[in-house]
Amino acid sequence: MKYTKEQRLDIAKRVYDGELTVEEAAVKYDLNPSSVKGYLRLYRAETGLPPRTRTKKAGKVTQSIEIPKDSSLKEYESMSKEELIDALVMARINEARLKKGYSVKGSGVKKEYLPIGNENIK
Repeated sequence: MKYTKEQRLDIAKRVYDGELTVEEAAVKYDLNPSSVKGYLRLYRAETGLPPRTRTKKAGKVTQSIEIPKDSSLKEYESMSKEELIDALVMARINEARLKKGYSVKGSGVKKEYLPIGNENIK
């Protein structure tokens, strides 16, 4: 190992406190960014701290970005693994349809293909 446990915890503390970004710490200490992230996990496990909030640099000032809690995620929490897989497949199908320029209304025999724009969908 290149650094002792105390040194790894010190590097992670500096990243956690916002003195350095993961990338800056990786360059400064000649590490892979994934190693720095591992040091962060070790630091959080040792100190019992929660994960950091995402930060965005605006010039020299670092601003905290709050990650919104989406209330629509609650419906997924109660789903089984099979239901989640089905929902993911349907979302990908709908995404592909939207990229091609149409959406689908209804199902089975009553299925309608609705163009999104004025272009021909062929």
